[in-house]
Amino acid sequence: MRQQLCPMKPIALCSLVLLALVSLGHARQKSSTPDNISGMYSFLQEGEFVQIDVEEGNRLTGFVSRLGDTESDKGAVLDHMFQEADLKGDQLHFKTKSLHGIWYEFFGKVEQNNSKMPSQEGFHILKGKLFQYVDNGLDKPSGKSREVTLKSFPMDDIVKK
Repeated sequence: MRQQLCPMKPIALCSLVLLALVSLGHARQKSSTPDNISGMYSFLQEGEFVQIDVEEGNRLTGFVSRLGDTESDKGAVLDHMFQEADLKGDQLHFKTKSLHGIWYEFFGKVEQNNSKMPSQEGFHILKGKLFQYVDNGLDKPSGKSREVTLKSFPMDDIVKK
């Protein structure tokens, strides 16, 4: 006489598969690598921004665009090109070239706000420490740091394409 398979085994197997798929979905949601972070982000004040471009091979380029605040460049738009930059998982670092004796360095984390759409401000957020260095003509530049939260600008044009 042939032994019948227990009718509960297919249900148990389906339950295990379903549990595995749900777990995989949660793991993807909490992924340490955010979606494409290319775009513009707020900087320190109105009219200033950070442009980040993720190119082939995860190569990162960009610049900080700010308004001059010294006597010689007050109100002028100054673009500090990235000298070095990298994105490893959700960890972002960039350092700009010096312009008019000032340069910036950022160490932080990229977050994706899944309650927003890419067409909304703050879909991506850069949180971390921003350093501003000033070449004061001495051996060692002076610097100051602050915690910042830089929000992505709405990406309407990219979303529509």
